[in-house]
Amino acid sequence: MSAIILDVLPIFVMILIGWLIVKVGLMKAEVGDALSDFVFKIAVPLLLFRTIAEADFQGASPFRLWIAYFSGVAVTWTAAHFAATRFFGRDDRIGVLAGVSSAFANTIFIGLPLVQRTVGDKGLVPLSILIAVHLPVMMIVGTILMERAEHKIVGGQGRSVAKVIRQIAINLVRNPLVIGLAGGAVMHLLGLKMPAPVESIVDQIAGVAGPVALISLGMALQQYGISGNVGIASVTSTFKLMLLPACVWTTSHLVGLESDWTAALVLISAVPTGVNAWLIANRFGVGHSLAASTITVTTAFGAITVSLWAYLLGP
Repeated sequence: MSAIILDVLPIFVMILIGWLIVKVGLMKAEVGDALSDFVFKIAVPLLLFRTIAEADFQGASPFRLWIAYFSGVAVTWTAAHFAATRFFGRDDRIGVLAGVSSAFANTIFIGLPLVQRTVGDKGLVPLSILIAVHLPVMMIVGTILMERAEHKIVGGQGRSVAKVIRQIAINLVRNPLVIGLAGGAVMHLLGLKMPAPVESIVDQIAGVAGPVALISLGMALQQYGISGNVGIASVTSTFKLMLLPACVWTTSHLVGLESDWTAALVLISAVPTGVNAWLIANRFGVGHSLAASTITVTTAFGAITVSLWAYLLGP
């Protein structure tokens, strides 16, 4: 257990360092935003490009991985929506936000460095396969459900499903992560190799993706905090840190994923809530405090719960 803690704890210590950098005034939060842009637009896309280009899939099908992960997402999202609307008596919009906050993992800024550190580079293959569809699926489902909930509550002319999907598709085509994954897939399918100087540059930039991602995330945490909705945020946080990984662990075994892929998926699902929950809340002007509180609580307790899941997964 101590070895596992030594693997997991540095991940969250680096987030804490980023938070302290802004808290004590060494740097402004805007610097963290710039670092986040570097991570999202350059470092991580190059890491994904390299991972897919050089990956050995060993004939493994991505569909079992997607089924295992998103089955867990569906169960957790539904449970959180039910808790918010039935137990806490909130409207359907907060129900959707509760589902998003409980099921949307921070795959890039925490999941990626965590999996790389605990599972190794072999864990980046299933992570890359998941990232290829994670953002599109979660954003499409979250946006459609929120549009329908808003239309039900406030009325007015809602956008059709086709328009929502088309807009998200346009955004994804321009997404650096998608571009990196697509470029790596082309290299892999064509059997191409990067020239040695290019490979060296890509490796060096990709190598800083994890540490810089964690520091920049910590610097961004100043804008969140816990503001109201403590009761419901406690539920969504528990679902995110415990229910989602438990469901993903179960479904991974049911579909027969190999141990390394199962470990990677469970650890990804166990990380704190991603900032996309906040982005959806901001887009629709509702549930800001719930999304922010869940992000803060899951990040604060993530070191403990992720260590627990890493221990349960075994060597």
